[in-house]
Formats: sequence, C-alpha cells, structure tokens
Amino acid sequence: MSNIFIGTIPALMTPCTAERKPDFDALVRKGKELIEIGMSAVVYCGSMGDWPLLTEAERQEGVAHLVAAGVPTIVGTGAVNSREAVAHAAHAAKVGAHGLMVIPRVLSRGASPAAQEAHFSAILAAAPNLPAVIYNSPYYGFATRAELFFKLRRQYPNLVGFKEFGGAADMRYAAEHITSQDDSVILMAGVDTQVVHGFVNCGATGAITGIGNALPREVLQLVELSRQAAKGDAVARRRAWELSEALNVLSSFDEGTDLVLYYKHLMVLNGDQEYRLHFNESDALSDAQRHYAETQYQLFRQWYANWSTAA
Repeated sequence: MSNIFIGTIPALMTPCTAERKPDFDALVRKGKELIEIGMSAVVYCGSMGDWPLLTEAERQEGVAHLVAAGVPTIVGTGAVNSREAVAHAAHAAKVGAHGLMVIPRVLSRGASPAAQEAHFSAILAAAPNLPAVIYNSPYYGFATRAELFFKLRRQYPNLVGFKEFGGAADMRYAAEHITSQDDSVILMAGVDTQVVHGFVNCGATGAITGIGNALPREVLQLVELSRQAAKGDAVARRRAWELSEALNVLSSFDEGTDLVLYYKHLMVLNGDQEYRLHFNESDALSDAQRHYAETQYQLFRQWYANWSTAA
C-alpha cells in the first residue's frame, strides 16, 4: 500500500458557478495547477471543501473528476451519520482515489468513544486498500487518543497516521503518545500555524495546508525549510521560523470559522475569479475583514519579495 500522506497537500476549496453550484472544471484546473507547482496530492471535501454544504452526489462527483484528471486525491469522509461516511469511503475506493481522511462522527453521539470507534471502523473497513489518517480537530468535538488509535490500527492496517488540526499542545500529544510508539505511523501537520513546530519538534512528515491554495510556492518553501531544520540545519531552522512568523496572520485564518471565506478571497486577489462566490449568499466577509486580509496579504508579499532577495 503506497503512502500518499507525505509532502505538502492543499485542502482544496470548491469553486462556485454563478448559480452557486460546484464548478468541477475549475476544481480540476486548480488541482492540476497545484500538483504542477509541486504539491504531492490534494485533499477534497475536508472542511476547506465545504463538505456540509454539498450533497453526497456533488461531493462524489468532485472526487471522480479529480481522479479522472490524474490528480492524486485524498477524500474527506465528514458526515453527520456513519452510513454517508462509509458511502464516501467506498466511492473513493471505487473510482481510484489515493487515500482517506477519516473525520469523526459529528452531532449525534459525537462525544462517545464507543460511537466514534464504530464510526471509524466502518469507514476503514469500507476501503481496506486505501491508506487513511484520522483527522483530529477540536472543531469536531472529539479528541482521538492513543489507546483508540492503536486499537483501530491493530484491526485496520490501512490506518497509517494522524492529521492533527489542534494547537501546539495537541501536536505534541500526537508525537509523544501516538507516532513515537510506532515509527511507521505518520503525523501530518494539519494547521498552517504549526508547520515548523510539527516538523521540528514532533516529527511530522507532511503538511495539509489551507493558505497553500493561495501561496503554494511559499508554503512549499516553508515545508522544505522545516524538513531541513528537523535534520538539525540551523540556518534552515532560522529561516523557517522567519517565514512562518511572516505568514502567521494569513496562516491563522486556518484556525477560525471563516477560513474558507478568507482563503477564497485571497484566491480572488490572485486572479482566480471562480472563487468569488460561496454556496450560501449570506456567507461573506465583512468590509473590515476584507480590508484586513488585503492589507496583511500585501504586507506579506512585500516582505517575502525583500526576504527572498536578501537570503
């Protein structure tokens, strides 16, 4: 079983048509563009893909389009009930997707370890030949701990790792209690503000990124510097922290509830007009939020231009 969870992986957003329906042609164009720039794969229908706002059929159509276009695709399995999550996993395997991001059960019995064990088990069993990571996020209301992770891994060898979307302490827990138990278990840095910490202090082997949709080359550089820093390169460590700090405000959008609104707006600033609309017309940044994002984006780009030439 090949491991797709290495390198830098953007979590794709879903572009909209004028009728506020998914624009799958634009989705594929962006996926292919990011792979050509140097990303190792994409995630589709994680939180960034607006999975709660799409129908089951729309989600699966997007996956099928990406895979058919040759884009290495990891499929998010977020769902309110396990039956739909299992359907997404089975569809991913059927169309030839490359991996699964296993998202906890939400709302109904979401805080129950027994319910989550059954939920995770059903998803992993539905696609036994697809490598999978459990997505740990405080926003889903359930923290997967080492005991449950390894109980699942003993039964489902396709569970290869952990994506941590919490803060520095959560990343540290994953490294200290999960990935350090078994060198074959991988850790993905799942929040943009924790990339350097994830690689240097926690042994991450890859990053799943939101800001990387808008700034792919800069994030690829951040990951490469972090990888070198994790080997003890002092210059790379200094430069990684400098770049991470300069990106910090833009990266911190990844931690908030308006992350898709912010990152779609940055895409529009890049000229990607297909990201101008959202599925709900009322979902929009305020004028103040847009101004703040634009100011910070311009500041970063000016800083990066100077920093790159001064290196």
